[in-house]
Amino acid sequence: MAQLTIVANIKAKPDNIDFVKAELLNLICITRAEKGCVNYDLHQDNENSARFMLYENWTSWQDWQDHRHNDHMSAFRASTEDAIEEFLVFQMSHIE
Repeated sequence: MAQLTIVANIKAKPDNIDFVKAELLNLICITRAEKGCVNYDLHQDNENSARFMLYENWTSWQDWQDHRHNDHMSAFRASTEDAIEEFLVFQMSHIE
């Protein structure tokens, strides 16, 4: 398999936007240092500050799985469980 692209769309609950943003920002440095991480870029919607998007590229599906199941991702999920309204993840492949 070629490089794996992940697009994650996250919507924070209205009263938790700053908290979710801070928790997402905390993931960046540690994730970028992980084996197989090509890029890990966080974006915030210009018109709806509750919406965030992570654009990630991984050298392999297994590297992404290792990332998903590591301690800092488990801690993120636990800390933001009640602060996130929607969390959608799309696994994608570059075709052109």
